[in-house]
Amino acid sequence: MINKNDRREVRLKRRTRIRGKVSGTAERPRLAVFRSSKHIYAQLIDDVAGITLASAGSTDPDLRGQLQSGATVAAATIVGASVAEKAKAKGIEAVVYDRGGNLYHGRVKALADAARGAGLLF
Repeated sequence: MINKNDRREVRLKRRTRIRGKVSGTAERPRLAVFRSSKHIYAQLIDDVAGITLASAGSTDPDLRGQLQSGATVAAATIVGASVAEKAKAKGIEAVVYDRGGNLYHGRVKALADAARGAGLLF
């Protein structure tokens, strides 16, 4: 049986492998996703300058009224659309997707699909 620490170590190893290949620039920032058990967050990061260009999360005050819970696919969809709108407002059209070691499934996929639907190119 796989315990919680083993799953965490496997995810962190996968995350490190992904971060070795994925890097964001000012023209094409990295869309980093963090998924906790209760919430989901997304950031647009310029790794060259080391700054966050835009962010959205299920804990944002403007999104809290639309969400029943931060741990659902519906919440991930709203967060994805919100971060895409903020990116468009800053003139960002294309991003590289960093799923943070999580499998591309469920909430992580829903966030990506919502961001694509709002006009971001991956």
